[in-house]
Amino acid sequence: MDTTALKRCLRPRLDRLYGERANACLDRIVELAERYAPRIPTRKSTWDQRDALLITYGDMIREGDSTGDRDDSAGEMATGTRPPLQCLGAWLDEAGLRPLLGVVHILPFCPYSSDDGFSVIDYRRVDPALGDWSDVAALGNSYRMMFDLVLNHVSAQSEWFQAYKARRAPFTEYFIEADPSDERLKQVVRPRSLPLLTEVTTVDGPRHVWTTFSPDQIDLNFASPDVLLEMLDVLLGYLQRGAWIVRLDAIAYLWKRLGTSCIHLEETHEVVRLMRDLVDAVAPGTILLTETNVPHEENFSYFGAGDEARMVYQFSLAPLLLEALLSGDASLLQHWLSTLEPPPPGCTVLNFTASHDGIGVRPLEGLMPRARFDRLIEAVDARGGRVSTKRNADGSDSPYELNITYYSALGEPGEEDSPLQIERFLASQAVMLSLQGMPGIYFHSLIGTPNHRQGVAEIGRARSINRRKFELDELRARLDDPEAAPRRVLDGYRRLLAVRAEQPAFHPEGAQHVLDLDSPAVLGFLRTSPDGRERVLVLANCGPQPWEIDRAALSAAVREGGAAGGHATAAGLTPSRDLLGDDSLAEAVRLRPYQVAWLVE
Repeated sequence: MDTTALKRCLRPRLDRLYGERANACLDRIVELAERYAPRIPTRKSTWDQRDALLITYGDMIREGDSTGDRDDSAGEMATGTRPPLQCLGAWLDEAGLRPLLGVVHILPFCPYSSDDGFSVIDYRRVDPALGDWSDVAALGNSYRMMFDLVLNHVSAQSEWFQAYKARRAPFTEYFIEADPSDERLKQVVRPRSLPLLTEVTTVDGPRHVWTTFSPDQIDLNFASPDVLLEMLDVLLGYLQRGAWIVRLDAIAYLWKRLGTSCIHLEETHEVVRLMRDLVDAVAPGTILLTETNVPHEENFSYFGAGDEARMVYQFSLAPLLLEALLSGDASLLQHWLSTLEPPPPGCTVLNFTASHDGIGVRPLEGLMPRARFDRLIEAVDARGGRVSTKRNADGSDSPYELNITYYSALGEPGEEDSPLQIERFLASQAVMLSLQGMPGIYFHSLIGTPNHRQGVAEIGRARSINRRKFELDELRARLDDPEAAPRRVLDGYRRLLAVRAEQPAFHPEGAQHVLDLDSPAVLGFLRTSPDGRERVLVLANCGPQPWEIDRAALSAAVREGGAAGGHATAAGLTPSRDLLGDDSLAEAVRLRPYQVAWLVE
């Protein structure tokens, strides 16, 4: 590690953040870097088409009768059972997924008090109900690992907040107090329909503290260098424990300054740049992933000039793809894809359709007409979903996310597990797996989990609809029948992953050129490997009617699309077979309703 170069990078950033306190802060960060650098294992610095990423809770699978939904820390495991983290690894092997998934993202696995882990009590421990650090390390022996850094807020039950309420230094500066009557608070962008401030009792009397997401999630004050140092220590500790990707949760709201929107502030971007400088120096190859469920341009701003996040979520994809398959009209999705700028060199996006949260709809702003948006909301409601809202500056509420499993969202009302639903769902996943970037696959997408209405009824929280946890024998029973929907989805997904992993054209940095196929129902794009030698033409029929095009016309569309994008490599492609089909192509390419084809020469 080059300490001099690190200081040169960090000093101007700390000057902008902390002024006269910058020098002391710099010395402490360098001490951290020097302490951790020898302990952090060397990691692969690149990605390729084999790096599909699984998103899962640590206790998605449990043994015995220890399953069930919980919204607080559950304590120790039941006697005589394997820790859930061990069950997860064993099931992935049993399901034949180890060679098909390069990365495992364990959602927050620390002791917590609410929000299924996102209200962290202690960042440096593994929740004993899941296992311990040795279980995390065991998974890391088979997969590259992604950890969450929940850095915007901490649990109200944390030692830090208890020390704040006792008015002990330095914790009195760890949290943000504000006057509820301050008119400037009305300018703050809200991701929830909840009060911004929460009243708490301290030894000095009542205080109002900043709580962006819930009264149990107390926002941290990054204007205090002590808070930054704490979180950098946690970050480097996660790298020491084997994290390759670190997800910066809710990063957009990190820095608060009254009189502003308190979202995407320049200080927040400066903190991300500082973290990037630090991990590049201490653990080259580390990927920082920013989680910002906001409109597309705001989301992509976290690439910076290639000096902030190395990866951002592709948040607009999930709702656009869902709407295309429900309406049978892919024109909005195609237009959006055709306007995307490629990420900076060495950066990529995380494509996903489902996660532990709902389907965010703020990323649709400016991309979908109101009438189509309203129909999408109605479709989700008809399929048993919920719509969560955010509070606007005028006091009104508007949709923020759709709470529904992606599998249920692509069914028809009252027709669960129909052949149409399975085919439409697998089509959605095939499109996601085809796009430029790294694919993120939520556990429930592997097995076509329907809406978990019981969880919503028991906990009273909309997000529980797609956070179901399984008992291991129950999961095995669901997958025993090869003709049942869960097994058909899993078999289909395994095939998609296996074929994808063999295609260099699906490399995250492979070029992507969108085609104009003169059909609103059909999405087409060409993927080309970074070296230009391999190409896959992706065609997706998002509509309920069959579609066909002769090979000569298709080849012409490929040439025109490549020429329009200035890419000569697109010329001359005449597909002869479908990697997802069994037969060679005839003179025409024919797609069934909701069929996806991966065509090669």
